[in-house]
Amino acid sequence: MIIARHVEKAPGLPAVRNDVERPLLRWAVFFVIAALALAIRLPHLASRPMHTDEAVQAYLMGAILEGKGYQYSPRDLHGPAPLVVAWPLVRLCGARNFSGLDERMLRLAPALTGALAVLLFALLGRGFGTPAAACAAVLWSVASLPVYYSRYFIHETLFVTASLGLIVCGGRALARGAAGWGIAAGLCAGMMLGSKETALISLAAMGIAGGPGLVRRIGPRKQMVASCCLAVAVAAALFLALYSWGGAHLRGPLDFIESFGRFGKRAAGEGHEKPAWYYLTLLGGTPGGFTILSLALAGAVHGVRKTDFVPRFFAVYGLVLFAVYSAIPYKTPWLALNFWLPLSILAGTGLAAIGRGARTNGTRAALMAFMAALAGLQGRETWTRVFALPCDERNPYAYAHTGEDLLRLPERLEQWLCQKKQGSDDLRIAVLAADAWPLPWYLRRFPLTGYWQPGQAPGPADLYITSPETWESMGTRLKGWRPEYFGMRPEVLSILWTPPPADPKAIK
Repeated sequence: MIIARHVEKAPGLPAVRNDVERPLLRWAVFFVIAALALAIRLPHLASRPMHTDEAVQAYLMGAILEGKGYQYSPRDLHGPAPLVVAWPLVRLCGARNFSGLDERMLRLAPALTGALAVLLFALLGRGFGTPAAACAAVLWSVASLPVYYSRYFIHETLFVTASLGLIVCGGRALARGAAGWGIAAGLCAGMMLGSKETALISLAAMGIAGGPGLVRRIGPRKQMVASCCLAVAVAAALFLALYSWGGAHLRGPLDFIESFGRFGKRAAGEGHEKPAWYYLTLLGGTPGGFTILSLALAGAVHGVRKTDFVPRFFAVYGLVLFAVYSAIPYKTPWLALNFWLPLSILAGTGLAAIGRGARTNGTRAALMAFMAALAGLQGRETWTRVFALPCDERNPYAYAHTGEDLLRLPERLEQWLCQKKQGSDDLRIAVLAADAWPLPWYLRRFPLTGYWQPGQAPGPADLYITSPETWESMGTRLKGWRPEYFGMRPEVLSILWTPPPADPKAIK
């Protein structure tokens, strides 16, 4: 966490470059890159179906909008920070309840957060060189993995952006001993803890990567100690406020601690087991990905040879994260965003080092051709995975994703209502399934929808929706009813049961 504009002479700490000569030009460059990042992330936000995890977050947002508040659960819900960030945006968009939400409103928050990270790269540039930071920011802006999950209403983009914010602001606080940077670092740490329980892994990785320099740096400086204490206090206050929901749910922080046992068991896999090399193939399995990994390795080697602290920090930080997440059997593709951040910074370092070595017209031309080819590879991969095949089974980022076929279900219900001349407020729908998500999202405009587990009796309804495993438990109730099949996820179906045409109101 020791990244600053400059470092005074101190034992064991190398000097880093001070790129402050033309701050207006530097900021202009990063604002242009941030605009590029936003321009890539905003189009067609609603074109991809809602993933189950997004639907759960949307349901929680609906409860907040309706005045029901938020109550942290240690079972798979993670923290409330993304909801807090998204709340003012969905309010500005006009949503007042769950049924008033749509995909664009919800995905706007992570899209903006992903673009905001570019400006944090600008602060990082004052510590190890603007060219390297700009290259890293461009990679973050256009590469398929950060773009894809910046259009996903889950925790990861906010979590990784807050991680970068803690590294940058924490470094400034240590270098200057300034209260403002200490507060900013505390807010970033609080947002990390408020996003995911795995923040402890990232915080430990930061400590391992920057710990030795931290001990040498703050020893004689009371202001730095005070700034660190202020950061810890702010982080603790924000953590308590988020998980207790402003004091309305005082047990929330204790539930957070108790969640460690639950997530410790889940780390064993629970159906999400992957081999140790999963993330390596996910990140480097394409020509563009392999090139980024190669550049990151070059940047790490350059940082070690030149004793540049920033590349060394991110090399150790990324290596620790990669080792931990690879060792854990439970793996999902969005977790790779955690170490894609240090990879992009190291790749930017590698590109900048190659650029400094290009001293002839021929080498400069070769470098430009290489960068153009890299941009083409990244652009093609982003177009394919983010826009062309966003929920296709061939897309490794579309993990257990909702299929486009499910989009027919609400349309079919509307058609049925038109045929029967019945309003959605009067339509009774009974859903019988062990895991109904993301159906609550797609049925949110039908208020008389109820959900039952297998073995429970749903009672009379106008329409029934079941999984293939549960419809037989309905007995004779569905005798003569017509089934229609809808694909929810790969190899997961939902069945819509409509009454016989002779008597659409008959309830057997």
